[in-house]
Amino acid sequence: MAEATGARLADPDVEARLGRLDDLLEGLETAPGPTTRSATEAVALLTEVYGEALARVLDHADDQLAERLAEDELLGHLMVLHDIHPEPAERRAARAVERLRPAVQERGGDVEWAGVEGEVARVRLTTGGGGCGSGCGGGGSEVTDAVRSAVLAAAPELTSVEPLNETTPAFVPLTTLTHRSAP
Repeated sequence: MAEATGARLADPDVEARLGRLDDLLEGLETAPGPTTRSATEAVALLTEVYGEALARVLDHADDQLAERLAEDELLGHLMVLHDIHPEPAERRAARAVERLRPAVQERGGDVEWAGVEGEVARVRLTTGGGGCGSGCGGGGSEVTDAVRSAVLAAAPELTSVEPLNETTPAFVPLTTLTHRSAP
């Protein structure tokens, strides 16, 4: 076990520890025996207690502080995990889409938040015209996957993301419509 030094963990270190924790828990879940069940239960109980502690911190925070805490990536994810995030899932998902929008626009498309129906997020994806139907710059499905991942990471309470695909019509000069070429 690491010794407590008072030093803070950088985001990559937190991510590395979370990855290792996932690996350890996955290994525990596949190992038989009472020790495994006890260890898994201990992790679940510890997670519940820490979630309750975080909820109590939020109880003492004013709206501005709660919002600042929720903006921190790690704290925001923990608040979502414990179902205590101060911001509704729809707003978090919409913000995730807005953060992706510049990158999608760089690829010749666009993405807009279209709302939630039940537990399904809807986004309007526009791919570039001119015959590149699945998205200019390659990867219409890559864009869809990136949007889906971002939305579900921000709001895992939602069960899926449904893209409303649209293709921007290619520009057709008026002269090509008014003049016929001879056979």
